[in-house]
Amino acid sequence: MNIELLKSKIHRVTVTEANLSYVGSITIDETLMEAAHLIENEKVQVLNVNNGERLETYVIKGAKDSGIICLNGPAARKACVGDVVVIISYCSMPVEEARSFKPWIIFPKEGNRI
Repeated sequence: MNIELLKSKIHRVTVTEANLSYVGSITIDETLMEAAHLIENEKVQVLNVNNGERLETYVIKGAKDSGIICLNGPAARKACVGDVVVIISYCSMPVEEARSFKPWIIFPKEGNRI
C-alpha cells in the first residue's frame, strides 16, 4: 500500500507578480526550486496565508536568484502582489519507506532568498 505525504515545502514566500494573461501555473525562482527539490512542471499546492485561498497548479522555472514568485493565469486571481504563500508538493510511496522519509522544507528570508 502506498500513502501520500509531504515531499517539498517552501514556507512563507511573498508573491512578487500576478500575471492574469499567462496560460497558467506558478513561476518560482530556480534557487528556491532547487533547495526544495521541486522540478519544472511538478504539481504543487499553493496556500495563501493572507486570504486562505488554496489552489493546485504546476511549477515553471523562474530566473535563478530573482526571488520571483508569480501566479499566472486564473491563479493570479487567488493572490495579490505582497501576499504570503506556502508552496507544497506531495509524493506517494510505500508505508514502510514513508516512515523514514524526510521532506525538503525551506524557510526563505526576506526577498524570497535562501
